[in-house]
Amino acid sequence: MPVEWRIAQKRIEEKIMQNGYKTKSRSYIMEFFTAHKEQIVSAADIHHYLEENGKQVNLATIYRNLDKMTDEGILLKYKTAKDEHAVYQYTDGHPECHEHLHLQCVRCGRVIHLECGFMKDIRAHLEEHHGFALECSSSVLYGMCRECKEMESGSHEKNHE
Repeated sequence: MPVEWRIAQKRIEEKIMQNGYKTKSRSYIMEFFTAHKEQIVSAADIHHYLEENGKQVNLATIYRNLDKMTDEGILLKYKTAKDEHAVYQYTDGHPECHEHLHLQCVRCGRVIHLECGFMKDIRAHLEEHHGFALECSSSVLYGMCRECKEMESGSHEKNHE
């Protein structure tokens, strides 16, 4: 993990301690996000996972913790275009998550941080040609990751033999 991310993670942990909001439920939710770093998930996903693992946390408590963790910068919150449900992403020490787009694989759910020079180009283009200021903190582009595309290509090739 790069030094900048460790510093950001330390700041997040300090915020948690300052706010005095460390409970068993919150620890369970953080365990979930640590294990699912590259995914965008819903409160229902978390609830289901915790129940399957014998950890009883009611849905209202999960939502309360998610809101608090979003306010603290630990999570990013998105509204899905299709059904208007909120989904969450663990920033995992990426303090710049609000400055770039995220790509989510529709097949495996993996989230890829688009941290490249392309962001400056797309912002400049949108501003110059469309008068549009891009807000990345809730921006997710959907598609298929390289691994899933390769798996799909491999399965299509087998079917055509």
